[in-house]
Parts: sequence; C-alpha cells; structure tokens
Amino acid sequence: MSAVTQDSGLALGRKPRIALVAGEASGDLLGAGLINALRAHYPDAEFAGIGGDAMRNAGCETWFDASELALMGLAEILRHLPRLLKLRKEFRQRVLDWQPDVFIGIDAPDFNLGVEKWLKQRGLRTVHYVSPSVWAWREKRAEKIGASADLVLCLFPMEPPIYARHGIDARFVGHPMADEIPLHTDRAAARQALGIPEQAKLLAVLPGSRLGEVSRLGPPFFAAAWQLCEQDRGLHIVVPAANAKCKAMITEQIRSAALPSARLHLLDGKARQAMVAADVVMLASGTATLETMLVKRPMVVGYRVAELTYRIVKALGLIKVNRFALPNVLAGKDLAPELIQHECTPDNLAAAVRNWFEHPDCVTGLQDDYQQLHRQLRQDASARAADAVAGLLQTPRKQGQP
Repeated sequence: MSAVTQDSGLALGRKPRIALVAGEASGDLLGAGLINALRAHYPDAEFAGIGGDAMRNAGCETWFDASELALMGLAEILRHLPRLLKLRKEFRQRVLDWQPDVFIGIDAPDFNLGVEKWLKQRGLRTVHYVSPSVWAWREKRAEKIGASADLVLCLFPMEPPIYARHGIDARFVGHPMADEIPLHTDRAAARQALGIPEQAKLLAVLPGSRLGEVSRLGPPFFAAAWQLCEQDRGLHIVVPAANAKCKAMITEQIRSAALPSARLHLLDGKARQAMVAADVVMLASGTATLETMLVKRPMVVGYRVAELTYRIVKALGLIKVNRFALPNVLAGKDLAPELIQHECTPDNLAAAVRNWFEHPDCVTGLQDDYQQLHRQLRQDASARAADAVAGLLQTPRKQGQP
C-alpha cells in the first residue's frame, strides 16, 4: 500500500494519478476540459482510462476508446452485454491495480456508477461528473449515486439541493456549453456560412440525434413544417442531421412530407449553426433545448416515447415535474411551449411555431430571461470542477485505504 502525505490524500513518491471514463462525444469534451483544468493544480499528473480523441489530445492514456460504451437502445445494449460486462470487469481491475488518487466517471451512469461503487468499496475516491436527471424523476436515485461517488459535480443549480436532502456532497460547477457559447450570436454570419438568404424567414427543425427519436418525431415535425410552408411561401426550413443514419431517415421523411426542395436546407451536422441562423427552432426535448436557449432563439419543444413506456411511467408516477424542457425547468416558468406525447401533433406544433413568428414582441421579451440563465450557467465549469476534485484530493484517505 502506498504511503500518503500528512496534509493531503495524494500518494507520496509518485506523480498524481487520475482515472477517468467518458462514454460518448459530449463526455469526451467534458473530460478534456477537466484534464486541462486539473493540470493547473497538478502539472505532472498522469491521466488514464476510457475516452476519445479530445481526451487523448489533452494527454489522457486511453485503455479503451469511448466508442466501446456508446450504445443506444435496449436491444443494442442486450446484444453487446457480454462484451460490456467483460470490459467493465477488466477495466475496473486495471484501475484498481493502477491505484489512482481519484476515479472520475463522466456521465454514462449505467456504466460509471457501478464502476465507481466497486472502486469506492475498495478504498478509492470517486467522483461522478454530470448528475442524472434526479430533478425530473426517481429522486431516490440520488442515494444510489451517493453510494457510488464521494462527490457529484452538477451542471445545473437545482441539483445540489436534491443531493443535500440525502446527505450527499454535490457541487454546482456550471455548464461548459454556457462557457463556450458567446452571450450574443451572429445570425447573419451563420446564414452566410450555410448559404441561406439573409432576409429569409427561417425555421430550424431538429427531430433528435437518435434513430428512435427521429422515427417518432420526424413525421409530426415535418408535417408541421409542410403546413407552415404552405401558409407562408417565403418560409425556409433548415434541418441538421446528427449522423448519416439519421440523415437517411430524415431524407425519406422529408420526401413523404412533400416539403418544397427549393426552400429546404438539409445539413450534415452543424446543429448549432442552424440554431443561430434560425428565427424559430422546433426540436426534440433534450440538451439541444439548452443549446437553443444559449444562442437565444425561441423554440417549440416536442417529444414522444414508445406508448407502452409512456403508460408505465405515468401509471407508476415516476415523473415528478410538470416541465421537461431544460430552459423551462431552469427558469421555473414556461419560456417555450412543450408538446409531449399525444399533444405532439402537426397541428399543435405548427400553431406554436406560427405564434412565435406572429408575435416578435414575445421573442424580444425572452431575451432577458435567456441572458440571465446563460450568466447563471456560465461559471467556468471545467475550472470549478477541477477545484472541487482538488479539494477532494486534499482530504486524507482513511486508515487502511490504498
């Protein structure tokens, strides 16, 4: 067992070691930002674990690539379950053998919380970065997270008080996206870059980044877009596709909806540019709603899940909130209309979008709320997260810990 210093929990006689796991692109970026910020505290630290290109470029040795964990949907997870279980067993033992000073699981709770708990039980300090949505459903999950992590780093200010009710150390660090996006964005420059007429009336349509979302939301979204195009012959539609598979599905949905090709702009990625360029955004509930808020555009939020899932969730009372879109949750009021499940129809979507176009004064009225929320989340998140981790590392390990 390694000796520890008298005034900190760092092992004597070697460089600080920090293990991290990120399971998808967003986590990889969070991990890279955190690594760079941690170097301000520990310039000679060693970083290793699971990550992608961003973490590797920041100096992390990746024992496995983040893509190994990037699975979506129950069927896909079940198909890869034996491989994932083998990977998890091998990885957590490798972490334990490496004896890091702290393990940081970044999002990916299905994988990370189990690894964190196993390592914590064996004396390692553990951190979970990005809280699951305990504010929305199953608050009791906070206790499970507390059993896995010594410290939880939260992106949103309403999250730490929930953990506090369960005696868990959780810190609000802010959201890296709020640090990255400027307080004022340039609509004209975004339109020029995308080849969209500067004076056009423009609706951005984002039916999701996963095939399941696109399959459920694309038809009502594009049917609503067709209605709006029929009523306003000057309206242009911009649609950023998250990936090649989504683009193929979206292309077929657009064809079925008979949207006018001359006024349609289908993009490979470039979601943020499309949001900035747009006058109004119609999109799936999720992180994209936060991004739309940060670029200061009015939005209409729609969402559908499988009908059986919806009925089970409703019947069991698992959802504890009346608002789902992040801007509405953060503001504590309705900044954007939410059309969920049976309300997510072409007629309702089109009417909500039309309302924004017809009432520019309402769009103007949003800006103060958007600015306030942006500043609230703009906390230099990576630096604050690194400060919190460094604080944990100043706490000596208990007698008998590695």
